[in-house]
Amino acid sequence: MADKTKILKELKQKWDIISPLLDERSKRVWAGMEAQRIGWGGLTLLEKATGLTRKTISKGIKEQGAAVQKGQQLRKAGGGRKRKQETQPGIAEQLELLVQPYTKGDPARPLRWTSKSTYKLAEELKSNGYEVSPNTVGRLLKEQEYSLQLNRKEKEGKGHEERDAQFQFINDKASRFMLAGKAAISVDTKKKENIGNYKNGGREYHKKGAAPKVNVHDFKDKELGKAAPYGIYDIAINKGWVSVGISSDTAEFAVNSIRSWWHKMGQPLYGHTAEILITADGGGSNSSRCKLWKVELQKLANEINKTIHVCHFPPGTSKWNKIEHKMFCFITKNWRGKPLVSRQAVVQLIANTATKTGLTIDAVLDENDYETGIKVSDEAFAKVKLTKESFHGEWNYFIEPNNDF
Repeated sequence: MADKTKILKELKQKWDIISPLLDERSKRVWAGMEAQRIGWGGLTLLEKATGLTRKTISKGIKEQGAAVQKGQQLRKAGGGRKRKQETQPGIAEQLELLVQPYTKGDPARPLRWTSKSTYKLAEELKSNGYEVSPNTVGRLLKEQEYSLQLNRKEKEGKGHEERDAQFQFINDKASRFMLAGKAAISVDTKKKENIGNYKNGGREYHKKGAAPKVNVHDFKDKELGKAAPYGIYDIAINKGWVSVGISSDTAEFAVNSIRSWWHKMGQPLYGHTAEILITADGGGSNSSRCKLWKVELQKLANEINKTIHVCHFPPGTSKWNKIEHKMFCFITKNWRGKPLVSRQAVVQLIANTATKTGLTIDAVLDENDYETGIKVSDEAFAKVKLTKESFHGEWNYFIEPNNDF
C-alpha cells in the first residue's frame, strides 16, 4: 500500500508538469505508456493521477507508435466528452446539498471534508435523476475542495476550572524537588493486557507467509490471566521501573510497586534526602479519594523514613501525566506486533524498551495476590499523618512518618 501511494504521488507530480504541454492524444499516449510500465494496477493508478478514464488510457496504449503530423488537429474545437456540469446542469449544486448536512469543519475555510462515500453520494444523485459514477462524484468533490480525512481527538470535554493552576502547582513543586536533588516520580498503571498467544496491534518484519499465528478469540487464559504493569518514571534522570502484576490493580499493589522502585532504584540515588514527590492521576488504584492508597503510603513512609508528597492531576487530564508520553508510549511501540505469550515475555519486552534520548526501564514480575474491596475504617484512617496543602488539599498533600501508626 505504501509503494502504491508513493507511485501515485510521483505520477501526479509528473502529470502536473507535463499535461499543460501535451495535446489530448499525447496525454492519453503518455498515460498509456506509464500504465504499461507499471504493469498490474497501472490503469487504476493512472486514472487516479490524471483524471482520464480507463477507456481513454487503454486507447492511448493502442495508439502508441502511431504518428501524428505536426499541427494536425485531433478534433474540432470544443470536441470531446462534455463535463457533467454541462450535460447535467445543477449536479454540482445538488451534490453540495447532499454533502452539506454531513460536512465537518468551518465552511469559511478553504479545506472542507465529507464523511459520506462517493458510492453513497452517487446513488443519491441517481435517485434525484442524475446519471453519475462514483469516480465522477470524487472528481466533483475534489473540485469543491473536499477530501477524505480521519477523525481527530481534540475535544477533551469540560475541564476543571482550576486545571491549569494545578498543572502549574505540580510543575513548580516538581522543579523544586529536582533542583534540590530530591526524587520526583510520575506513577500510573498501564492498560491491562491478556497474556497468551493473542493478537497484539502493530506490524513487524517476517519472511513472506511466516507471520506468527495467533488465537482467533481473545478470551482470557485462566492460567496465565492478565498483566497489570504499574510504572514509576523518574522525571529528572529519564529512567523507569515497571512492576508487572498478575493479580488485581489495587492501591496496595500500586504502593508496593513504588516500594520496589525505592529499594532497587530510588534509594541509591535519593537515600540521603528527607522527602520524595509522587505525581499521579486522580483515579484508579492511586486515586486521590482512595483511603487505602493513603494508608499504604503511610506504611511506606514509615518503612523508608521519608515524607511522601503527592500531587494528583485534575479529573480528565491523565494524558498530561509524564509517564504516559515519556515511558508507556515507548513500551507500546516496542512490543507492537508481538504476542505477549507469557509473563516473562511481558517483563522482557518492557525491560528491553529504550530510546535515543536515553530512556531505560527495569521491570520485574510481582506475583503477589492482592485482595480487592478492602475497607479502611475511620479510626485507621485518622492515624495517617496527612497534611493537606493550602491549594486544593484534596489533590495536594504530604504524609510524614508516624511511629504511632
